Amino acid sequence: MKKLFVSIFTLTLLFSCNKGTKSGEDKALDEKFDKYKDGFVTALWKINPGWASVVGYHKLDSVLVVPDDVADKAQLDFANAQLDSLKQYNPEDLSDKNKTDYHMIKNQLESTIFSIKELKSSQWDPSGYNVCGAFAEILNGKYDSLEVRLRSFNAKMNAIPAYYEAAKKNIKNPTVEHTELAIAQNIGGSSVFETDLNEALAKSKLTPAEKKEIQDKAKVSVKAIKDYAEWLKNLSNKTPRSFRLGADLYAKKFSFDIQSGYSTDEIYKIAVDHKKDLHDKMFALADKLWAKYKGNEVKPTNKLDLIKQVIDKISLKHTTPEKFQSEIEKQIPELTAYVKAKDLLYIDPSKPLIVRKEPAYMAGVAGASISAPGPYDKNGNTYYNVGSMSGWTAENAESYLREYNDYILQILNIHEAIPGHYTQLVYSNQSPSIIKSILGNGAMVEGWAVYAEKMMLESGYKNSDEMWLMYYKWNLRATCNTILDISVHTKNMSKEAALDLLIKEAFQQQAEAEGKWKRVTLSQVQLCSYFTGYTEIYNLREELKKKEGENFNLKKFHEKFLSFGSAPVKYIRELMLSEN
Repeated sequence: MKKLFVSIFTLTLLFSCNKGTKSGEDKALDEKFDKYKDGFVTALWKINPGWASVVGYHKLDSVLVVPDDVADKAQLDFANAQLDSLKQYNPEDLSDKNKTDYHMIKNQLESTIFSIKELKSSQWDPSGYNVCGAFAEILNGKYDSLEVRLRSFNAKMNAIPAYYEAAKKNIKNPTVEHTELAIAQNIGGSSVFETDLNEALAKSKLTPAEKKEIQDKAKVSVKAIKDYAEWLKNLSNKTPRSFRLGADLYAKKFSFDIQSGYSTDEIYKIAVDHKKDLHDKMFALADKLWAKYKGNEVKPTNKLDLIKQVIDKISLKHTTPEKFQSEIEKQIPELTAYVKAKDLLYIDPSKPLIVRKEPAYMAGVAGASISAPGPYDKNGNTYYNVGSMSGWTAENAESYLREYNDYILQILNIHEAIPGHYTQLVYSNQSPSIIKSILGNGAMVEGWAVYAEKMMLESGYKNSDEMWLMYYKWNLRATCNTILDISVHTKNMSKEAALDLLIKEAFQQQAEAEGKWKRVTLSQVQLCSYFTGYTEIYNLREELKKKEGENFNLKKFHEKFLSFGSAPVKYIRELMLSEN
């Protein structure tokens, strides 16, 4: 289906935080709004069955929406009708829980209209058309018997040829970058209908006739997928659209996606100032470590050169391509034990985290990610997806491993797993508000993971000058993500200037910088979510520390903050400050 909604792999919820005193009239209004939300969610899934499957609602797994004009009209009609329904509610008269739900629903509906009428990525982003991931999730699911899932898979395949024909009609002036990604991901993902499906059929108890029917449809599906990729390869596009969004569209998308208390201009300035502060801290540490790693060599006069030379030496300590995934697996229980020993927050031991090789249909954008179960599938597995270096040149693999050296690999695992994304998602799936799950805010999610990195080091984790230096280098990544994204999409930053920022000022390896350039050409705004969310969360913590004084408790803060699920931080801030 078209990417009409903010796509985040994290799906989260919110505890009830009601106003202390409510009149009978207010309670009746809240009950009315709760019923409205139930109807909203039911209607939402009917026109977005693919999204429903992602969050664990599997009643519509057999439906694949053909992304044509009829589907667009259904989306617009739905959004406008729901916005009209919202007019009967004054958010200030609702409970805290429902007030936040109101704002999140309204933001999502307006974002849908913006996506179709103004952003129009369905015309220029061919990678938005890819069925492979949705079908892979059916095969990988644990929510029903294999036979039931395969029958849904079978029925869903009926629409694949029409799906890709509609995609071809929609695409008007695609970017080169998104076209190349679409070709690679669709061709790679087609293995779902060949290798993965056949393995599942072999394990199933379906009749021979059913298996043959599915295999025959799979061949038709693979042909449609590969024909689409071939069509894209042969597409005559002499004046392709720029991947750059432009200042106006970018500002609107930032407002809808991030839902921050900051504007793009404000967070850009904060990021630039933060970069300078990090450089000062890094220079102090690198200068101190110089003799240990560089002996009697003459120190360079340029501060950034000095920092880089020390980082380059420390970065030589890393694992091998063959052991990269197993090293990650080994560190997960170590991080869990540390969080428990320091009493930083409770981690539920009953929720599994499985480290796996990144699936082919996900490859090409990020090297590590978390795929978490949704609110309807709370007991499903959470996957830590690890990019493979298979087929890489020795030079590229070495560059990548220096970037993810022994110190930074630990920080990566804090971010992705403990107590970052994985932990936050487990917490949020315990909460009752479905709205804050399905409309979860990416800046809160990424912001928490970035916050967790600094919090762990502040608590004493692997305390050393080397670890702090590498942490600051890593934090420069989130900081420069924001500078890069805004500069590229709104200030026409060149690739040369972008790589200069990433390599010389953020001390990234060539391979990492090249990968980030590729990512910024394929996404918009999402790279701002890390630093923006982190800044808002960290500032909230410091504000509460100042307000509560000796009564401030770090574990209490963490668990209270996480209890609000993936609501935008600006709303969580209001609720937490109002309780103090």
